[in-house]
Amino acid sequence: MKKTGLFLFFVFITVQSSFVFAQTTVVKGKVVDDETKEPLPFVNLLLKGTKDGIATDFDGYYSISSNSAADSLQISFVGYIPVTRRINRGQEQVINVALKKNSVNLEEVVINPGENPAHRLLRKVIANKPLTDRENLNSYQYQVYNKIEFDLNNISDKMTKSRALKPVKFIFNNIDSSDIEQKPFLPLFMTESLSEYYYKSKPQFKKEVIKGSKVAGLQDASVSQFMGEMYQKVNIYDNNILVFGKTFVSPISDNGLFYYRYYIIDSMNIDGHKCYQVQFKPKRKQELTFKGNMWIADTLFAVKRLEMSIAEDANINYVSTLNVIQTYTYVDSTWMLSKDRLVVDFTLLDKKTGFYGRKTTSYKDFVINHAKEDEFYSRTENISVEKEAYKQTEEYWKTVRHDTLSVNEKKIYKMVDTIQSLPIYKSWLDVITIFATGYKVHGDFEYGPYYNALSFNRIEGARVRLGGRTSNAFSTWYELSGYAAHGFKDEKFKYNIAFKSYVTKKPRQLVGISYKNDLEILGQSQNGFTQDNIIASLFRRTPLDNLTSVQQIRPYYEREWFTGFNTKMFFIYRTMTPLGGYTYDYKAEDGTIKFQKNIITSEVKVLARMAYDEKYIESAFSRASMGTKYPILSVDYTKGIKDLFFSNYNYGRLSVKVEDRIRINLLGYTDYIFEGGKIFGQVPYPLMVLHGGNETYVYDPYAYNMMNYYEFASDRYFTISAFHHFEGFFLNKIPLLRKLKWREVVTAKYLIGSVFQKNRVLLSFPETLHALSRGPYYEVSAGIENIFKIFRVDMLWRLSYRDNPDISKYGIRACMQVTF
Repeated sequence: MKKTGLFLFFVFITVQSSFVFAQTTVVKGKVVDDETKEPLPFVNLLLKGTKDGIATDFDGYYSISSNSAADSLQISFVGYIPVTRRINRGQEQVINVALKKNSVNLEEVVINPGENPAHRLLRKVIANKPLTDRENLNSYQYQVYNKIEFDLNNISDKMTKSRALKPVKFIFNNIDSSDIEQKPFLPLFMTESLSEYYYKSKPQFKKEVIKGSKVAGLQDASVSQFMGEMYQKVNIYDNNILVFGKTFVSPISDNGLFYYRYYIIDSMNIDGHKCYQVQFKPKRKQELTFKGNMWIADTLFAVKRLEMSIAEDANINYVSTLNVIQTYTYVDSTWMLSKDRLVVDFTLLDKKTGFYGRKTTSYKDFVINHAKEDEFYSRTENISVEKEAYKQTEEYWKTVRHDTLSVNEKKIYKMVDTIQSLPIYKSWLDVITIFATGYKVHGDFEYGPYYNALSFNRIEGARVRLGGRTSNAFSTWYELSGYAAHGFKDEKFKYNIAFKSYVTKKPRQLVGISYKNDLEILGQSQNGFTQDNIIASLFRRTPLDNLTSVQQIRPYYEREWFTGFNTKMFFIYRTMTPLGGYTYDYKAEDGTIKFQKNIITSEVKVLARMAYDEKYIESAFSRASMGTKYPILSVDYTKGIKDLFFSNYNYGRLSVKVEDRIRINLLGYTDYIFEGGKIFGQVPYPLMVLHGGNETYVYDPYAYNMMNYYEFASDRYFTISAFHHFEGFFLNKIPLLRKLKWREVVTAKYLIGSVFQKNRVLLSFPETLHALSRGPYYEVSAGIENIFKIFRVDMLWRLSYRDNPDISKYGIRACMQVTF
């Protein structure tokens, strides 16, 4: 009886224990980067001692259910320190984890005998690119949802407690940290957009229609265009990926084995596809490469998932971290990008306040190889914004968002208006605007440019100038601008007044007119400083006295016919009078010297510019080009009409220019410019091509920096300029210099031209002016750029016409340039 009772007791205990351990344990939560607090996708989580595991999703979330007796959760991810967390068995619990990066680099793995299996896998991925890259499809279309946020980060405790930020102190007290300690940040900008994107390969058409756009704090069509699909694309299948103007090598580049080391880490099943996890890391320091992991689908050899970031020591400025996370979906026998996250940590100064830029894009409703008729695609505009895009209601956004907003994102729309009303925000904005544009905005008017307020030269002595223009608050359809200046030596007033207005914004059509009565430097490059720029005044290597008084009226019309092709038509009536000891003199038939008071011209000018697939960021009237991968062609023709409004000469002037950039991976990139021109008819030297010299110590990339003003003239010419930026190719190999991140640059400029005798006799050439009669002019330079991230210094050599008077055979020039 006792044995029977004891047996029943043990049975009862066993049943009770089995019941307890059979209870389901549920663990869920989120895994983020400890430093950036960004979600980490594809992190491996395993209940210790079991086979129950899972990987985090695209947004870093996970959920594991198990009936096992496990008491701890193991979290591991390549490049991060593994973490183990205790769990409560038989309960549902939330465990959020912040993983810290592992600063220890993996040692190189040597596999013998035979080839590294990761290399074999990579070769198959490369060979399969034509079948897996969406750009090789005949056509496709999808719906795009974009969400972008910019935040001020690394905010100090002192700043959060400052009086200036007191109205938004609630932001720092209510950060949605998801139970993970998060550094304070200040949201500055938030936008969402929904669009339909269409692509056709033959003939190639691209079209994007922005159906909804919601912007916190700024309502501008160019913002919606920029945030669309076209301008924010990282295609892993491209050999080279352009990031902030820098060419990074893709980890599945055709030459990837030259730049990266690859390791097969694991295999797992993702959405029904067996995938191999491949880690990649740069072979060499400071090259423009990535590090990270990709999951390659077996048998199909396509990228299923990707997470990568730029190498910590990559030679790029102001970007401390850039993460790219992508997932792909198998659709109709091809792979389409279904979700894309880009996270950038911008830092101007080390360990100082910077910016987070976060972009999440998702794609759905794919239609593959069912192209629309050619008439559907616009030949004049790739991107259009529907009229109702800005007026969509919150109910609309709730139904069309591909995912819901986080708690923080919901707050941002309410925060930004408050933040923009703060004096500290306005002060920051004023400083940035003044630095970028030279103008101080005050209500309906903008004062500036500040760098023209004070200058000096030999003709005017000290010169002061006051000017400005109407602001966008006054009108986004027309603009008035002008200035008044006074020289204390010549005691004369100079002035300029201008007006421009849109005729239509789609297509872009502008009309304008200006009148100027001021001094000019003839023979200065188009990129050079104006004669009244304070920097030019301070850094001149010769006194400025070769000025010309110019009175000019110039009405014009501008039209963009389609994206990348625009034309401008001008009528220019101009009177030029020499100053500073220069005269317009000539030898008469009787041998006497006679003087011409001035030159009067009436010109009709047409300028056409073709930059195929060029992209812009636009404000109300100005444009900033985002570049194009195709050459840019410009054609300029001017017709001078004699006797029209007392014009002195009848002539034609034609110039053609081609410019482009060639990227060469490790060796950097080369910019080149070809230009040629000819004058038809008989003209004096002020109407010839006066080749652009530079008499300052400031480097001008578009000038002949060792050439003086008024040194060479041509009525027919051809020139080549080439600039090669090595991007640190050599200096990165020198340990003592590597940390400086200096970059090498070399240039070469070649010019050939001539002057017909018939044009020499109209006016006598000044003593300083020459024709290129003894062969070509050429100069070269070698320099270092990215000094303290903003300076460039060049050593230049003049290689011809070295016996001309008052010239420099060699010299040092410097400039400021802000580049990534």
